[in-house]
Amino acid sequence: MAGDNQLHATVSWAGDSSFIGRSGSGHAVMFDSNKDDGVAPTPMETLLMAAGACSSVDVVSILQKAKQQVTDCRVVLTGERVDTVPRVFSKIHLHFEVTGFDVSEKHVERAVNLSAEKYCSVSIMLQQAMTVTHSFSVQASAVKPAG
Repeated sequence: MAGDNQLHATVSWAGDSSFIGRSGSGHAVMFDSNKDDGVAPTPMETLLMAAGACSSVDVVSILQKAKQQVTDCRVVLTGERVDTVPRVFSKIHLHFEVTGFDVSEKHVERAVNLSAEKYCSVSIMLQQAMTVTHSFSVQASAVKPAG
C-alpha cells in the first residue's frame, strides 16, 4: 500500500527529444529536451514552473483565508544556472504580482513568507540545494471581485 508518503509517475519517450510524463493521478505532461525548437518545456523549465505553481497555490489560499479580495496572482520566475555540466540552478527567484481590491501589502508579505518558509514543498526542497529568494508587488484592481 503506497499511502500519502509516496508519489508515483512514469516518463516515456515520445520520439525525437520529447517525453510524456504521466502522474499517478492520471495526468499527462509533455517535456522536450530541445530548448530551441522543442514542442514542450524542458525538464528544468518545468522544475522552475513547479516551484511557481506550488508557491502560488499557497499564496492565493493564504490570502483568501485572510479575506483578501485577490483578483489575480502571477509569479515571475528567474532561474540562474551554472556554466558547467551538470547545468544545475544556482539561484531561483520568485516574484509574486498580486492584484486585488484593497489588498493589504502586509498580508501579501505574510503569505509569501509562509509559503517560502513553511508550506511550499517544492521551493523548500530546492532551498536545500540552492538560493531561493522571493519578492512581491501589489496592484490595485478597480473592479471588486464577485462574491
